[in-house]
Amino acid sequence: MQQSRVMSTVFLGVLLTIGCGSSKSQDASATTKSADQTNAPMQLAEAPTTAQPASHAGAASITGTVKFQGTAPSAEKMKMDADPACAQQHTTPVYSEEVVVNANNTLKNVFVYVKSGANGPFTTTTSPVTLTQSGCWYTPHVFGIQANQPLEIVNNDATLHNINAKPTTNQPFNIAQPVKGMKSTKKFTTPEMAIKFKCNVHPWMHAYGHVLAHSFFSVSGEDGSFTIAGLPAGTYVVEAWHEKYGSQTQTVTVADGEKKSVEFSFKAP
Repeated sequence: MQQSRVMSTVFLGVLLTIGCGSSKSQDASATTKSADQTNAPMQLAEAPTTAQPASHAGAASITGTVKFQGTAPSAEKMKMDADPACAQQHTTPVYSEEVVVNANNTLKNVFVYVKSGANGPFTTTTSPVTLTQSGCWYTPHVFGIQANQPLEIVNNDATLHNINAKPTTNQPFNIAQPVKGMKSTKKFTTPEMAIKFKCNVHPWMHAYGHVLAHSFFSVSGEDGSFTIAGLPAGTYVVEAWHEKYGSQTQTVTVADGEKKSVEFSFKAP
């Protein structure tokens, strides 16, 4: 009973925060609706590793691996007991995705993108990027999206979530999804790196979105690899971003139809 009162208090507090906590108006183009509420099995899906080619796309590609050097930090176990609706969905522990070192000593969740050298104008991808809340966890943890491309945010949990996005160039928003199956659609209009998403109800939940003018980006997966495809011939500055270890850049030149391989390496402090 006491736990129910606590969760009710949190629910009310979040709704008050959402309604009164920001002086900035929300994006007028945003929509919220209920999605299909079928009970699909909960799983932590992987982020797409390769985006769709932008306009003026060519046949060249940049592939590679993000290596990790040093001793991998111990992963923090997430404590979800404060909300039984979260804890009961997991039969095994859930660990922080801040630093994920793969079995082959590579890093997962590194955002790799063309920082400069890509010339527009670019065609915006119309299919949405989906940010899912399942098991009180954001999936994907790191993702890329084009400016003005739809972002669909879906609640697959039978508990309240709020999505609190804090960009500095784009319009921030803080919206509630109290019902399983709710879906909200947002757009970012201006390129901006490392926009943090968090849930005030479940403070262990966070994700990062990167907004680009083009779609030449990738996210390293469970083997640390990435691929940026559809590039025209040219010279590009490619950056690898990690939420804890910072960023690195390399200059890469590719000929028409060439596949160039590069390697990034991050060291533990």
